[in-house]
Order: sequence, then structure tokens, then C-alpha cells
Amino acid sequence: MKLDVDALRYLSKDDFRVLTAVEMGMRNHEIVPSELIDRIAGLKHGGTYKVLKNLLKHKLVHHDSSKYDGFRLTYLGYDFLAIKALVNRGVFAAVGRQIGVGKESDIFEVAMEDGTVLAMKLHRLGRTSFRAVKSKRDYLLHRKSFNWLYLSRLAALKEFAFMKALGEHGFPVPNAVDCNRHCIVMSLVLGYPLVQVRELRNPDVVFETIVGLVVRLAEHGLIHCDFNEFNIMIDDDENITMIDFPQMVSVAHRNGQMYFDRDVDGIYKFFRKRFNHSVVEDSHSSHETESDIEEEERPSFSSLAKATGFLDKELAASGFTRREQEQIESFIEGSEAENSSGSDEDDVDDSEFMPEKVDEDLSSLNSLRLADQDGDDDDDDDDAHSPDNGDAVLHRRLVKQRRRAVAAAQGGRKTLSSRNSYKEKGSKGAQSSSKAMRQACKW
Repeated sequence: MKLDVDALRYLSKDDFRVLTAVEMGMRNHEIVPSELIDRIAGLKHGGTYKVLKNLLKHKLVHHDSSKYDGFRLTYLGYDFLAIKALVNRGVFAAVGRQIGVGKESDIFEVAMEDGTVLAMKLHRLGRTSFRAVKSKRDYLLHRKSFNWLYLSRLAALKEFAFMKALGEHGFPVPNAVDCNRHCIVMSLVLGYPLVQVRELRNPDVVFETIVGLVVRLAEHGLIHCDFNEFNIMIDDDENITMIDFPQMVSVAHRNGQMYFDRDVDGIYKFFRKRFNHSVVEDSHSSHETESDIEEEERPSFSSLAKATGFLDKELAASGFTRREQEQIESFIEGSEAENSSGSDEDDVDDSEFMPEKVDEDLSSLNSLRLADQDGDDDDDDDDAHSPDNGDAVLHRRLVKQRRRAVAAAQGGRKTLSSRNSYKEKGSKGAQSSSKAMRQACKW
């Protein structure tokens, strides 16, 4: 959906209050009932229904009456909530033209009050061009149901965390300014995508810089997984800047070597085709000496010095622990089976929608790790079936059963009654009722 911020200046506080009510209702509703929106918004004299009609006119909400009368947020409504929150924080004051579009995001220019121009990225997962999210990305982790808005929010949080951490460690990335819901605000890179560049003054230096970035990332424990000419920005001075980080994984990923080799091969192929780079000749070339030189100089995944940093563990990149990786693999295998047996489009369930507060603490980004499923039960089962503690556990169970049997035989066990049951034993009402019953029996 195209972002049109003209309607944003005409929305009142009640409009944003109702929009927030719809967002809160989508926490556990696919389609939020109108009555629930009215109760959450708390507007007087039935003003909620009038506001909903206005929001529906601007396509900020979608009305669905197939099962019951209800509404849900659209991407445009989610955009307005994020932009309003960032404007209230003073991050920017104006939204400009669109400067980029991708399969899962849109990028716009925004301006601060002092005239500084920044870049705003809006994640839009769920487009028809990028529907296989469950098998391509690990935003869902252990979840089986999802909402596209919630998935976009997870992607934005993950990218903001990686961008901020990489910038702190000296990598050439945009400066991460702020994040809210599915929106990221970053510094504007004054350059061009490498795919648009036809000539370079120093192709050797640029090539070595780009390959060095791939190796340096791997030494810090991360693999970009999409390091190509579309995600590399270059300015007039041929300085390199990396962009687009939501798909990053750890070097401990089961396919880490494949992702690393794919990034390196993509750079070699692009420079060979675009700039006729003499160092990056094909391995099947007739010049055997140059191919041998390429094989020797090509970075190898097995020869990386992986003790430089631990960014994969700090940012909870996928694959950094064996247990979490096994859960991801089982989930991906299940999703692939569903995709092969079902339709091409994923089934959408909004029951897992988790709206974000305006002042959410971004330190919770490191909590994007996989949750342990049924942890207590697994621990109990492990203790009960462990070979070391098996005899002790069996002995305790036999002693407990023996005590229960003796207590039952002696009549020492008392029947457990509910806390809500009314006890009349020993009360005056109980005595009078029993006396009346005896007199009735005499008659």
C-alpha cells in the first residue's frame, strides 16, 4: 500500500486512540469486534463508531463482516501509528519522497526540525513477491502462527539491533537513530547501489574492501547471507557502506559455510562480469595460472579466525547454539512440508499479534532467542529417567505409596473438600435443620 501522509495532519487524538485500540485488540483477535474497540477506546457518546467510519475512509483499517462485525489494522494504519510515535519523540518532523523499494520494505526520506535529512525504512513483509517467509527467515523462531504486521515488527527490531551493533564495532553501516514498530530511522547514505555503477577508478581497491568486509564479518561471528551488489552502497569517493541486515546468521549455522561461499562467489562474479576484473577469473578459465591464483587468494570459511568477537551470541543470531538450531531446523522442515502439501500462500493467523508500546525499551532486542518448550516437564522427565538418580527416585516413590496405603488403612486420611464448599458442621443452623428433619420424620 502506498504511503500517503497527507491524511496524517488531519487525524485527531480520538482517531489515534481508536487506531491504538484496534492494535491492542489484535493482540488476541484476528478481526477485532466493534464492541471491544469501543470498550478499549473509551470514547463518550458512541464516538468510536464515527471515528471508525473516518478511518475506514482513509484505508487505515479494514472492515470484515464475514463472521462478525469487526476491524483490523492495515499497513497504512500501522505506518501512521509508527510515524506518529516517532514524531512525538522528536526524531523527525516531515516525510519526503520515496527513495527505495524492495521485496520486503520501502524507504523514504524524512527531515528533522533543523533540516537534517534521514532515511526511514518501513518493513512490509507479506507481499506476493516474498511470501515464503517461514522458510527464508527466522523471525518466527518457535511460533507456528503469525501476523504480517507482527512479523514486520520483528524484522525491524532485528535489523535495528544488528545495525546498531555493527556501527559500534566500526563497520561501515548507516547510523541507527531510532526504531518503532516496523519502522527504522537511520542516517541517509549519500551514495548509489553498486549495481548502478558502470565504471570504477580503482576496482582493485573496491574489490578488496568488499571481500575484506565479508571476512571481517565472519571473524566477528556473523554472515550477511545477502551480500550482493544491491546491498552495497558506494559514494563518489568509492567508500563502501553495507545495508540490509535482517537475514544475518551466525557462523555456527548449519549452512554457514554455504552462505559465506555464496556471498564471496556473488562478489567475484559481479566484478568479473561488470568490471572485467583480472584477478577474479573463472576457475574453469583457460588460464590455469590465474585460476590457481584465484583459488589461493579466495577467502576460505575453514581458515577464518573466529575469535575476534562474539556478535552472534550478543545479538542472538540464528544458529549460535546447537539446541536452538535444532528447533529452527525442525520448524523449517515442518513449514516446508506444509508448503508442499498446501497452497502457495501461507495461512495467516493473527492470534500471535503483539503490538509494541510507543516507549518500548530496545534493550529487549537481545531476548529474541528461542523459548524452551515444556522446559519443566523435560527437566522432570530427565531427572526421573537419568541412570544416576533412577534408584533414588524409585525408592522415594515406593516410600510415599507405602505411607499413603498405611494412612488409608488406619482411616487417617481425610477427604479433601473444595474451598468454595459451605461447611454447616457444628453451626446453629445445622443443628436446627437436623432437629426439624427429625420432627418431620415422626409425622
